[in-house]
Amino acid sequence: MRVALPVLLLIGLLSTWAFIERRTLVMYAFSAAGTGEPPPLLPAEDEGPAVRWLDDYFTVELVAPDTYAIGEPRYAQKNYNYLIIGEDKALLFDAGPGIRDVRSVAEGLTDRSIVFLPSHFHYDHVGNEITFEEIAVVDLPHIRSRVDEHGSLTLLPMEHLGMPEGVAAPTWQVDYWWPPGTVIDLGGRTLTLLYTPGHTTDSVSLLDSANQILFSGDYLYPGDLYGFLPNSSMADYLATADGLVSNLNPNTVLLGAHRVAPPGAPRLGYQDVEDLARGLDHIRDGEIEGAGGYPEAFPINERLTMLAEPRWLQRW
Repeated sequence: MRVALPVLLLIGLLSTWAFIERRTLVMYAFSAAGTGEPPPLLPAEDEGPAVRWLDDYFTVELVAPDTYAIGEPRYAQKNYNYLIIGEDKALLFDAGPGIRDVRSVAEGLTDRSIVFLPSHFHYDHVGNEITFEEIAVVDLPHIRSRVDEHGSLTLLPMEHLGMPEGVAAPTWQVDYWWPPGTVIDLGGRTLTLLYTPGHTTDSVSLLDSANQILFSGDYLYPGDLYGFLPNSSMADYLATADGLVSNLNPNTVLLGAHRVAPPGAPRLGYQDVEDLARGLDHIRDGEIEGAGGYPEAFPINERLTMLAEPRWLQRW
């Protein structure tokens, strides 16, 4: 049976929207509905005795020896960044949205030189206009190939997503390109860089085996997980979860990049990783029903919900 060319073109356009462009269109619609500036600050809450308010915005919590959670609980997304200190260097994992200067906070907690490593490129993690002495980025072909002749890397709009708050994507001079699996030596302390895609195609986590901590960025934290954004992948989310279940020590504590409520930094455990892997299997197989419109909310456990596209649009 022959199909007229206009019909084929229409099918092609609908297919493109259904499997690629709809996510971009959703983000542009969300941007148009935004104010073009950061949201008002939330009220300060009681953080308990283990957390110190540094000023009217940042909190600091010692979560392990020489390891600080630097919280931004008054920002709408309640971001958490982590300063991990060795004998020779320190590493700042994430830098928030940059509406306040997290670098000055980190420098007040250590006299070591600090390397900044983003867990991924979304605007609420990269610090934006904050400058850093040294920057590290995961070495992936789809990122490294974009470095220009001057050695500069500019984040793309659909991986940065700063439009709703009027935040421009930064350009960086990258000092360290770390492939997945890199053992980062801070002097007397090592961290392993894990590639953990799902939330984004550039997402990484840091494994501190000595302290049995996984700094999980936006891959996993309490609350709503985002699996529907322009560079999210449900298939990657599941593959990463399966890998973590197989390789993490069951006593590992996960410290994520956002929290739901006080006190202190967001914490999860190995059981949550197992629940995520199992829940994603059930979502793929149609055994969990989503609720809501776009995105749909798929319950994982009492601490976790996966926000994803309706199942017929999901790519596995």
